[in-house]
Formats: sequence, C-alpha cells, structure tokens
Amino acid sequence: MSLETQIEGILFYKTNPVSKESLATLLHVPIQDIERAIENLRTQLFGHALQLVTTDTMVQMTLIPDVTSLIEILKKDELRADIGKAGAETLSIILYRGPCSRVVVDKIRGVNSTYIIRDLLIRGLIEKRGHPTDSRSSLYAVTPELLNHMGLTSKETLPEFQSIMDALDSFEKQSTETESNELPQTL
Repeated sequence: MSLETQIEGILFYKTNPVSKESLATLLHVPIQDIERAIENLRTQLFGHALQLVTTDTMVQMTLIPDVTSLIEILKKDELRADIGKAGAETLSIILYRGPCSRVVVDKIRGVNSTYIIRDLLIRGLIEKRGHPTDSRSSLYAVTPELLNHMGLTSKETLPEFQSIMDALDSFEKQSTETESNELPQTL
C-alpha cells in the first residue's frame, strides 16, 4: 500500500488535523517522505470532493467549499427529522448513565448504537470526550445546551433520577453475573 493511501486513510479516519510528525512516527518514515506524499495526495485529490489543508506542521482532509454547502443542506434535513425511538432510548441512557462508552450503551440497549450516537453528536445533543483510562475508546455525555433546553441545571435534577440509576445499576450487575456464569469453567 502506498504512503499516500496510508495517509489518506489516516486523515479520513481522524477527521481532525494530524501533525506531519505523528504521521512520520506512525508510518515509520522520514518527515520529508510524509511531506512528499502529502503533495502527491493533494495532486491526486484535485478535482474531487476532498482536499488537503496543510500548515507547516499539520495536515487535514476536508471537503471542498462547493461540496460543503451541499452537505450543509443534507445536514439540515437530517436535523429536522425526529430522533426516533432508538435515538430517544440512546439519549436517555447517556442522559442518565453518562458519561459512558458506546459499549455501555450497546449493552443496555442490546444492539449496536454507532449510527444513533453519530446522529446525536451531529445534532449537538451529546458530546464525545476522551476516556480517562482507555485511550482507545471515548465517552459520551449530554451537552449543557441539551440540559438547558430541557430546563435542567444538572442530570441529577432529571425526573426519578435515583430510581432509574438504581434500576440501571441492578441491570448492569445482573448482566455481569449472567456473563460470568456463562463463561466455561476450567480446572
């Protein structure tokens, strides 16, 4: 796989600016090779919907301005739509249990919540935070704007907060016990 393809994949995944130095470290090549590959990739992307934005130390893949306005129209249409039952369910879990990981949300819901979490992030109802003990995962929490919109000063002022938290704790404890009982016994 070419260096350009690797950089393109990393930038597509990250969505945020990435330092050229971190690319060089990750890909085990000199910084000069990274800069050359970035210029080659910039040329390859010419005339496409994506472009590279670079500074002396950083690089980011973005949409070209003409496509950005089209995406904004699509985004507004998505935001006007109802969040639906799955969205309300996921938002409730994050509202009461958050900050929590997607794995926790999936476990409580019993299904994959990736798309729903993405939708709630786009709408600005939840925010993504770094995980304090696991750099490979993220935590999701409601935004202050959502609490304000709901007329709440904190999540602890939610209706029946303590009884719902107790029910969630009980559910998670029962799930953990069930999982440990299902593990094969070794001698």
